[in-house]
Amino acid sequence: MMPRRSIPPLLIFVCSMMLSRASAWSTVRYRAKHQVVQVVAVAPTRCQMVKEDDSIGSKHSGYNVLGTELSCCCSNVGGSGIGTGFYRNGFCATGDMDMGRHTVCVRVTDEFLSYSKSVGNDLSTTMPEYNFPGLKDGDIWCLCAQRWAQAYNAGKAPRLYLQATHEKTLDYIPLEILKVFAIDANEANAVMNKLALQRKELDELVRTEVRDDENSFQ
Repeated sequence: MMPRRSIPPLLIFVCSMMLSRASAWSTVRYRAKHQVVQVVAVAPTRCQMVKEDDSIGSKHSGYNVLGTELSCCCSNVGGSGIGTGFYRNGFCATGDMDMGRHTVCVRVTDEFLSYSKSVGNDLSTTMPEYNFPGLKDGDIWCLCAQRWAQAYNAGKAPRLYLQATHEKTLDYIPLEILKVFAIDANEANAVMNKLALQRKELDELVRTEVRDDENSFQ
């Protein structure tokens, strides 16, 4: 009889850590500087091929609000050739230099752009000195988390892509609110269901390993 092959403890630990990160959405942090009130009860092509070594953050730009790897938001805003995000690489990545936390991947509307301009954040006017193309209705952009919260409070918040919205957004806005505005809600739910199944399978493997180890000492 062949000896039973034991699952290496390190492999179990690594898998557990990966899945626990993906479940972080269930324990949402909330540290909004702009108070966010409680919620009252097919996307256009956004990304071209992005070379992994083109710019800072493009190879691995962090995790999204679901706990999985951050997806590209838009690498060619309005056909301008300019990528969105603080690093202009198409991702809503963030870092120490990004004081505004450009982490929410949104699809802007005329209504939102008009509101944003009215509160001193003109996103419609081109600013070449900042490599900013100026936005129009339907464009995809990495918006500051606090700006999105501000627009939400005013009833002007644009819809967004959960898988391309950086996890740092959860410092300002609860996931349950973001999900209400999600354009990719169906895709995001499929991802979470798959992760839940993988977590269940891993838990069963761990329980089996523990039982087998206990029996081996009897």
